[in-house]
Amino acid sequence: MFDYHMHSRVSFDGKSTGLEMAMAARERGLKEICFTDHIDYTPAMDMVLDFDVYAREYDGLEVPGLKIRRGVEYGLEPDNTEQMKLDLAKRNFDFVLGSVHLVEGVDVYMAPYWEGKTVEQAEREYLEEILRAVTVHRDYDVLGHLTYIAKARAHPTHELVRYEEHRELIDEILKCLVRHDKGMEVNTSGIDRCGGSLPTMDIFRRFHELGGRIVTIGSDAHDAGRVGQYAREMEQALKDIFGYVCTFENRQPIFHK
Repeated sequence: MFDYHMHSRVSFDGKSTGLEMAMAARERGLKEICFTDHIDYTPAMDMVLDFDVYAREYDGLEVPGLKIRRGVEYGLEPDNTEQMKLDLAKRNFDFVLGSVHLVEGVDVYMAPYWEGKTVEQAEREYLEEILRAVTVHRDYDVLGHLTYIAKARAHPTHELVRYEEHRELIDEILKCLVRHDKGMEVNTSGIDRCGGSLPTMDIFRRFHELGGRIVTIGSDAHDAGRVGQYAREMEQALKDIFGYVCTFENRQPIFHK
């Protein structure tokens, strides 16, 4: 089992040490993990990664029986491609998870984004922002939590984003991922918050139909208690669709059948 989305105390919102999270991963039977701490630029707060803190936390971190990769979760925006190049040049990562948390600088997790919008409008505008971002970005490996908006704190219902309600828009995002050989993450953090993975398996089946080939599993853990959560179930679900799940080394996918 693998967990390729986790945040230690290196991230502004992480609570556990890297060692605590790695030990939890081994105790739960995981074979490999990747730390993916935040780099996000917001009007309210720059979630800029301190590369010295990152190095102190992870370089040299070893847990027998567990492979530990070093990655980053980068906030994709339509106009930050050059900034991303500068940030990623600061060290070698095994894996870059590209995620969208903002729409025109507004955090979709918080109440101001939702003011004056129906759920359908909020979802559509968020997906449109993802499409704009993946159209211009090339320096990431896998798109994280495509339907992240479902677990937003300010979401009025926390219902999952339904593929059928946004079929054309989601298809355009998936086609863009396929065209540039980018992967998609199944994020397990929605299972106990929204009733399903982010995104749901019907979207992964469509990704496969369109030619998508790279898929990873991530818990989005921000503390040791959530490391590896639902990894086994999602591994089986991806096996049924793709026949494998991916990990990364030096930005190259490894396919585990």
